[in-house]
Amino acid sequence: MELIDKLSILADAAKYDASCASSGAPTRSSRGKAGLGASSGMGICHSFTPDGRCVSLLKVLLTNFCLFDCQYCINRRSSSIPRARFTPEEVVRLTLSFYRRNTISGLFLSSGIIRSSDYTMEQLIQVARQLRETHQFRGYIHLKAIPEADPALIEEAGRYADRLSANIELPTLTSLKTLAPEKELGTIHSAMGQMRQRIDAANDDAQRDAKHLPRSANPKRLAPRYAPGGQSTQMIVGADATDDRTILQSAQHLYQRFRLKRVYYSAFSPIPESPSGLPPAAPPLLREHRLYQADFLIRGYGFQAEELLNRPGNLDLEVDPKLAWALDHREHFPVDLNRAEPAMIARVPGIGLRSVQRLIDLRRQRRIRYQDLIALRCRMASLRPFVTTQDYRPAEIQWESSRLRRQLTAPQPAQMALL
Repeated sequence: MELIDKLSILADAAKYDASCASSGAPTRSSRGKAGLGASSGMGICHSFTPDGRCVSLLKVLLTNFCLFDCQYCINRRSSSIPRARFTPEEVVRLTLSFYRRNTISGLFLSSGIIRSSDYTMEQLIQVARQLRETHQFRGYIHLKAIPEADPALIEEAGRYADRLSANIELPTLTSLKTLAPEKELGTIHSAMGQMRQRIDAANDDAQRDAKHLPRSANPKRLAPRYAPGGQSTQMIVGADATDDRTILQSAQHLYQRFRLKRVYYSAFSPIPESPSGLPPAAPPLLREHRLYQADFLIRGYGFQAEELLNRPGNLDLEVDPKLAWALDHREHFPVDLNRAEPAMIARVPGIGLRSVQRLIDLRRQRRIRYQDLIALRCRMASLRPFVTTQDYRPAEIQWESSRLRRQLTAPQPAQMALL
């Protein structure tokens, strides 16, 4: 098979793995051709660094052959899709070729399971090792860690990769046994625990070196790094009956126990020759979006999963989770921005973390006014009913629950939408 044919199959197969962020940039094309500046071509995805930079990655599978028969996966053993397989050398050649053309800044590499988990992990490591040691590649590398592989192999992978990910796929043990019987939740957790311990140890060693060694120290004397970008995982949404509350509780547990950088949510996509146990239609993409919003509130705003959903069920699709929480907890509002704690201000709809810090800095100098919120580009339509300032207080009639919900969910005029 020609290399371009392999790339076509294996780049397309990789799109189902959401554990590498995508910018969602639209295809800028003319009559089906990519055109100058197109940012969503074959196998190119986008990931974001902690400081907000967007990096383009070659996102491919080493192979879409697989020994496992996970019912939700298009690459499962019993699927009749076209199959292909790269050699490690071909992936290295593609990565360097795209990199030299300034098309990518790194590589996201996953794979189906071939021969055995250990063999597959060795093949993934071989790609990363060749890039790092033979070609001195210093771009970003994200490798899929195969939980069933020997711990020594996962240990080695972290020495070459910037980030590792072991996908949990489904949020409950019951669902995993039903839809992916060859996978073991305990094995996945064990791999995550190993990666967390090794990442923590490497970070401790780096802090020790930073404290005791001069900046001009020989790099060989510095502690070796291990997956400095941390680890991530993916959960599929809508392949089973698990509700959003359970999904968020599972994600919260993973953050606390394994210190994951991200949990990615992938809306289930119906696949050809789908097994009878799977739903016939995909869940609303808005459900996936609401889970990302709720996840961000858990990671950055101090919310607990049980606060966002205090009973079994799914997130509200009409309003975002922060606004939904505020509507359900009116006893905390309106918040006096000149007196409230920063954590409470952060829970006001329409005010982000950066604006919270700016408001705290501002009120050390003077009292906060309504115009200050406009100057900070807060979402005024959302926050008006929830705050008081020196010169503003919401009218009582605005605070009636059903009226407020209708007001906030009504389509906004184009001019208002820019606020």
